[in-house]
Amino acid sequence: MSAHTEAQKDKLLKKLISSVMKDGFQQLRMDDIAKHMDVSRATMYKHFSSKEEVMEGVVRVFVDYIETLEDLSPEEDEASFGTWFQQLFGQTVSLVGTITDIFLKDLQTAYPELYDRLKAALTKREKQALEFYRDGKNKGIFNPINENFLLLQDDLLLREIINPKYLLVNQVSIRQVLHDYYQLKKIQLFKAEKLPMLDDSKIEPVIERLVEKFNRTL
Repeated sequence: MSAHTEAQKDKLLKKLISSVMKDGFQQLRMDDIAKHMDVSRATMYKHFSSKEEVMEGVVRVFVDYIETLEDLSPEEDEASFGTWFQQLFGQTVSLVGTITDIFLKDLQTAYPELYDRLKAALTKREKQALEFYRDGKNKGIFNPINENFLLLQDDLLLREIINPKYLLVNQVSIRQVLHDYYQLKKIQLFKAEKLPMLDDSKIEPVIERLVEKFNRTL
């Protein structure tokens, strides 16, 4: 398949993702999928021959995105821990803010092999994050915090504070919440004397992209 065709497919899949994450896909017919993709049935069928193929595409988009987080080499200098932390932060917010329980349940029920593929990618990423936290602790860059708590915090606290209901009740913007959460993670993780090595200007475009993405799905 050409890179151009692959890009076209990804564009269609990304238009569909917010609706399948919100409502699941068990009830969706191919007609509904074409509507969400904002194309005719004929155009959709040029790229996808079945609902399973569509969901396979959605899973591939996520797996490809997860795999953009490369392992941190043991030889890397201290500054690279700051860069990797920011990449991890951006990807974590994006994944937590996109992948929903309703989608995972539908996937597990309808296409268990696709579910296993996505879970395997997420599990591998979790191991990468744990190794990163342990490595930072061993090198005296990070505070001695239980790394499993850090992952749990992302799964529970982050999920809660980016929820539109939370934002509305507390009269706070998604931009402010992400800035505050970044500061919380940074101060919690890095030893005080290591904080100056973080270039916070690099997180600004990451947060802006996340805000844009979040506002599109509201």
